[in-house]
Amino acid sequence: MKRIAFFCIPAHGHTNPMIAVAAELVRRGNQVRFYSFDEFREKIAASGAEFVSCSSLMPALSAAEEQGLKKVSVTEMSMQDIRLTECFNDFLAEEFTRFRPDVVYSDSACFWGKLNAWKYNVPLVVSTSTFAFNQMSSQYMKHTPAETADLLFGLPKISKRLKDLIPLGYKYKSAMSLVASDNDTDSVVYTSKGFQPFSGIFSDHYLFMGPSLMTDRLPDKAKSRPLVYISMGTVINDRPDFYRNCVAALKDADADVIISCGKTFDIGSLGTLPGNIRIYPYVDQLDVLSKTDVFITHCGMNSVSESLYMAAPMLLYPQTGEQQAVARRTAEIGAGEYLKDDSAAGIKAAVNRLLGSDSYAAAAKKCSDEFRACCGTAGAAEFIENAPHKSDAPDPLKALNRECGRYQLIYWLIAAVLFILVWKFAGLRYVWLIGVPFGVFNGPFSKWVTGYIYRKKYGNQRQDANRKD
Repeated sequence: MKRIAFFCIPAHGHTNPMIAVAAELVRRGNQVRFYSFDEFREKIAASGAEFVSCSSLMPALSAAEEQGLKKVSVTEMSMQDIRLTECFNDFLAEEFTRFRPDVVYSDSACFWGKLNAWKYNVPLVVSTSTFAFNQMSSQYMKHTPAETADLLFGLPKISKRLKDLIPLGYKYKSAMSLVASDNDTDSVVYTSKGFQPFSGIFSDHYLFMGPSLMTDRLPDKAKSRPLVYISMGTVINDRPDFYRNCVAALKDADADVIISCGKTFDIGSLGTLPGNIRIYPYVDQLDVLSKTDVFITHCGMNSVSESLYMAAPMLLYPQTGEQQAVARRTAEIGAGEYLKDDSAAGIKAAVNRLLGSDSYAAAAKKCSDEFRACCGTAGAAEFIENAPHKSDAPDPLKALNRECGRYQLIYWLIAAVLFILVWKFAGLRYVWLIGVPFGVFNGPFSKWVTGYIYRKKYGNQRQDANRKD
């Protein structure tokens, strides 16, 4: 029996997958203490884990800080993580001394979980509720200018604030080491190798367990007419304009429609709904998705995983860079298409396209079969119990970077030769004609080279879902 400490941020999409793993670890006879927040008390207690509330230790937020968190600002979320690490310091010092965990299982965005594992030299396993992101897979994230500015200007701010943790005994390599995936840290990822972008360059320290779900339910699409399900998740879901367009688009459709809008949205603001459309604050999403023929989704990782698990094709309507990555991969495997026009007419046309084609449902069913063949919570529990893991296998990412380095060397050797030739025959004032283009195209060339080498070794990324690793 192992003593295992769970840590997670106060977010449903990050907490829910961990609960199923906790339940399996408890079933296997382990002692699990789950450090979380009061809104998750019931769910966590139902898993058999011991719920430990951190709610009373949370500092009050200013209006600006709260607004930043609502906008899913990476900078503000990281700053809040650092504040919480400071606030939890004394409490967790007591807990680690008293409970003495054998393993820490921490959400990838939960700084205080990771930092305390390193501080007290306890083996760490990272719970990755999104894709695992490294230099290759992060290419899937398309940030808005505001998100890019937040990242660029926020990183120095985060690095400076992190230094306040050093006197408290916390150790870390860099700000990036707290947020990025690396090939030396044991990690559980809640998807399959086929759905994970660029899965071939992740080391043996990664377990791709498939979606972490507490259900034996199977897809059941047999009914008199199609079901369209609409949800914008639990964070950025106050979208009255979008819901109105959905109602206008589908009010005359020969289909049933269910909208899940969250607890903050005023359902009455939509007026009297047509007979084929029902709206609720929450639904049993897995149950609804098992019957769904088209899911209009914000593309949160949990929602997309549940949709694919239940073989439901999707209209992809991502709102953040992370959701863009999930949407892109879903479109690549053919299980959905982007909702490019969110007007009533655009939504109606897109829903009709998905309902009128069997290919989307077939691709979703194929991914569902792959998800169900993964090791699941039993495999994740065994992986956590046996941490830390050692591997003698070469690091595939380092091997890729070495090969890319050779191409980069050739690139700059060619630039140097041309530079010297221009200098010799045309004069120094013309060498910028070589330096500027080579400087500008260095980034795109590097990206193309890494993609080329990856495809040569592992095959086309679009075909990854069909590969057998």
